[in-house]
Amino acid sequence: MCAKRFASKQSLLLHINTVHDKCEKKFGQKHQSLTSLKMVHKGRKDHACDKCEKKFGRITNLIRHQRTVHEGRKDYACDNCGKKFRDPSTLIRHIKTVHEGHKDYACDKCEKKFGHKHQLLAHQQSVHEGRKDYACNKCEKKFGQKSHFLRHQKTVHEGRKDYTCDKCEKKFGLKHHLLLHQRTVHDGRKDFSCDTCDKRFGLKTDLFRHQNTVHGGRRDYACNKCEKKFGQKSHFLSHQNTVHEGRKDYTCDKCEKKFGQKQGWLFHQRTIHEGRKDYTCDKCEKVFGEKSVLLLHQRTVHEGRKNYTCDKCDKKFEFQSHLSRHQISVHKDFEKFVCNKCEKKFTVHEGRKDYRCDKCEKKFGNKSDMLKHQRTVHEGRKDYICDNTQNKLLL
Repeated sequence: MCAKRFASKQSLLLHINTVHDKCEKKFGQKHQSLTSLKMVHKGRKDHACDKCEKKFGRITNLIRHQRTVHEGRKDYACDNCGKKFRDPSTLIRHIKTVHEGHKDYACDKCEKKFGHKHQLLAHQQSVHEGRKDYACNKCEKKFGQKSHFLRHQKTVHEGRKDYTCDKCEKKFGLKHHLLLHQRTVHDGRKDFSCDTCDKRFGLKTDLFRHQNTVHGGRRDYACNKCEKKFGQKSHFLSHQNTVHEGRKDYTCDKCEKKFGQKQGWLFHQRTIHEGRKDYTCDKCEKVFGEKSVLLLHQRTVHEGRKNYTCDKCDKKFEFQSHLSRHQISVHKDFEKFVCNKCEKKFTVHEGRKDYRCDKCEKKFGNKSDMLKHQRTVHEGRKDYICDNTQNKLLL
């Protein structure tokens, strides 16, 4: 325009705006025109924040900055969910994207849509460009999006759980984990169905794992001590901890009984100490403490299934114990192990008793028999109630 040279880009822009640019914007009041001249064309920012020294061209922007940043005020609430926001523009964007489902920003590489422009840009950088610009200074893990990086620090390294379930007070580090918990646990929703067996799951990951391990037969986790294989890593680790290392990390605070698996510990507390029976048969309304016992009840009582077949006479039985009793009593040759001292016959060949009671040193061949002995003899428990007389039986 005039070939004049400047030391900085800011000086050049200011020169263009004030000397060469003819702004045709019109205002209803003179002070608005003067504000525009000072702010836009001369780049002046006369209003400085006394808390952080940030400067603004308009006093209204300064006031909003102080109110939202330094005072933390959120005066704009969503009528749909009650969430509060600092300014009306953010509230409007929230309503459009969250409640109305608007996603105006589409990725030109994969057509995925986003409600915010910054989400689209973050997606393109991290997914399509493979950029991971945010590195954790505690574990060096890298993230493609700042929000993921901040969430990682907050939940993993600070251990924060800011989202509390209003039904059971369980806490979560991530909001979507809370929503998932409420949907699957309290609402009982199972939105994901297996197309092979129609079994339903609350989580998509559980469905995939079920399909891979049950129908696909995948066992990707092999124990290097006994070569047993597992479909899930958690089962593999639990096996190593409890079977090979003998660890029992879960102790009941009521009776000091120890458990190798958290699931067993929780089940013990729920059924023994709380007396809960959460599984009700939909055919006869009988209640059970274990889901497996409920399924066994339904399978044998209501469906009449007999899955255990005698290999001598093809007779079928509901339970393994019934089959064993039948073979011992009916098929005498089933007792094929003979004592070399008295010729008494047995169904097992060694008769080992590897489980010793720590209270009276009595030995047992099965762990279940030892536990039943301790429960009934030393603890005096009577867990079986007759429906007719309410007398407790010791089995």
